[in-house]
Amino acid sequence: MVQFHEVLAEVGDLGRFQIRLVVLLLVPSFLSAFYVFAQPFMVLDEAHHCSVAWVKNYTSVLNATDPLSLAVPLDAAGNPDSCLMFRPPPDNASLEDILSHRFNETQPCEAGWDYPEHRPPSLTNEFDLVCDRKYLKKTSQSVFMAGLLLGALIFGPVCDWVGRKVTILVQLLLMAVIGLATAFAPSFELYAVLYFAGATAVAGYTFSSVTLLTEWVGPSRRTQAVVWTQCAFAIGQMVLAGLAYGVRNWRLFQIAGTTPVFLLVFYAWALPESARWLLIRGKVEEAKQLIQKAASVNKRNLSPELLNQLAPEKTAPSGNALDLFRQPQLRKMTLILFSVWFVDSLVYFGLSLQVGDFGLDIYLTQLIFGAVEVPARYSSIFLMQNLGRKWSQLGTLILGGLMCIIIIFIPADLPVVVTVLAVVGKFATASGFSISYVYSAELFPTIIRQTGMGLVAIFSRIGGIITPLVSLLEEYHKAIPMIIYGSLPIGAGLICILLPETRGQTLKDTIEDLENGSHPRWRQSASSANELGLGGVPGAWLKEGAWLTRGGERGGSGRKS
Repeated sequence: MVQFHEVLAEVGDLGRFQIRLVVLLLVPSFLSAFYVFAQPFMVLDEAHHCSVAWVKNYTSVLNATDPLSLAVPLDAAGNPDSCLMFRPPPDNASLEDILSHRFNETQPCEAGWDYPEHRPPSLTNEFDLVCDRKYLKKTSQSVFMAGLLLGALIFGPVCDWVGRKVTILVQLLLMAVIGLATAFAPSFELYAVLYFAGATAVAGYTFSSVTLLTEWVGPSRRTQAVVWTQCAFAIGQMVLAGLAYGVRNWRLFQIAGTTPVFLLVFYAWALPESARWLLIRGKVEEAKQLIQKAASVNKRNLSPELLNQLAPEKTAPSGNALDLFRQPQLRKMTLILFSVWFVDSLVYFGLSLQVGDFGLDIYLTQLIFGAVEVPARYSSIFLMQNLGRKWSQLGTLILGGLMCIIIIFIPADLPVVVTVLAVVGKFATASGFSISYVYSAELFPTIIRQTGMGLVAIFSRIGGIITPLVSLLEEYHKAIPMIIYGSLPIGAGLICILLPETRGQTLKDTIEDLENGSHPRWRQSASSANELGLGGVPGAWLKEGAWLTRGGERGGSGRKS
C-alpha cells in the first residue's frame, strides 16, 4: 500500500494543475483585503457641529453676523465647537437678548450634527459617529476581529466535515452576499452585525484555502505557494488604496469592493476537491479519479499499479490542551508563544488600522503599507535560513516595537518621518507573523501540534480584538497606544531568548521526545531545507492553523504520511 504523498510526488509538486489551483485561490485572497482594511476609509474624521435649526429663523435679520456663532461656541482654535451648543433661547426671547449672548449656557448636541455640504456619504456623517458616538468606529473594528475568531473556530471543523471545496464555496457565497448587503444597511447597528458576519466568512476562507492549497502542492514548492497567497492579500491592500481614493461614497465603495466575489460563481466547477480529504473519508475511487486528472493536466504518466495501491489516510490520536501545561519545558514554550502571537496581531493590526493617523495622505500610506508586505513575507524565509528561528522572531518583534516607541518622540510636523517609521514597523511585524507560523509548528510536538496551533491562533485573534480598544486610549493621552504597541512586542521578543532553536532540527513527535531531546525514530535527519521539502524553510510551513511537514503531512489532522 502507498500513501498519498508518494502518489503526489509522481503527479508533480507544482504542475499546471497546481498552478491553476493557486491562481484560483489567489483571487479571493486578493479580494479579502477589502473586507479587512476598508472600514478606516469609511470613518475618516470630518468637520461637524451641532445641528441648530432655531438659528435659521434669524438669518434674514442678522446681516453681517454669523448666525452659527449665536448657537455654537468656538473652540480654542476659533472654530465652531464640534460637540457643544448654546442652550436654545425660549420662544419669547428677543433678538437683542440673543445677540447679547444672554443665553450662552452650553449643552451637548441634541438634534444631531451638520457636516460640510457636498460631502459624499460616509459611515461617519450618515450614522453620526462623532462626539459621544465616536467610540463606535473602534468598537466596530473589535467586532470584526471577534468575527475572525468565531469564523476560524466554526469553519475549521466544518472544513474537515464537508470537505474543502464545499466549505470554500459556502464562504465565498457568504462573503459576496453579506458584503453586498452591508452596503444597504439602514443603521449602524445592522452594519456592525453584517460586518461581524462577513469576518467569519473571511477567516474561514483563509483557513480552508490554505488547507486545500497545501494538500495539493508538493512539499518542495509549498512555501512559495503559501507566500503567493499572502502577497495577493498585500496587493489587494495596494489596490484598496486606489479604490478608496476614487470612490468616496461609502455605499458605492462597499459595492465596488464586494460584488467582484459574485464573479467567482464558476468556482463551483473549476475548484477541485482535496484528494487527501477524500482518502480520509474513505472515498478512494473519487480520489483516484481526481489524481488521474491532475496527472493528466500536468502531463505526467501515473503508474496504474501505484494508483491501485493507494490506501485511505488514517488519523493518529492527538493530545489535549492540558498536555501543553503538564511538562515544564512545553509549558514554558506554550506561554511564550501565547504572548508572541498576541503581540504579533496587536501590533500588526494596530499599525494597519491607524493608517490615517501618521500625518501623510491616508491613501498613499495604505499603498505603501500594502507594498511593504510583499518583501516582508519573503524576507522571513531569508531571516530564518540565516539567523535561525529564535533570533529572527526576537529581532522582528523588537524592531517593530522600537519603531512604535520612536514614533512617540517624533513631532507631528514631520509626517514623512513618522510614516517611514510606521512602514518599518509594519515590515517587521508582517515578517514576524510569518516567522511565528513556522517557529510555533516546529516547537510543538506532533501529537499536540494541532491543539497548540489552535490555541496560539486564538490568542492572536484576542490580540486583534483588543487592538481597536487600545486605540481608544488616545483620548487620555495620544502616546498611550504607541507605548503599548511598542513595549509589549519588545517584552515578548526578549522572552523568546528562553525558547530553543529549531533550525535544522528534526520535528519532535511526542512530549517525551521534547523532554528527552531525542529525535523521533521514524523521522530522518533534517540537515537541509530541501530534505524536508519546504523550499528554504525546513520543518514546517503553516497559516491559520494548517501546518505542513515532510512528505506532505498535514499535522492539523494529527496523522503521518
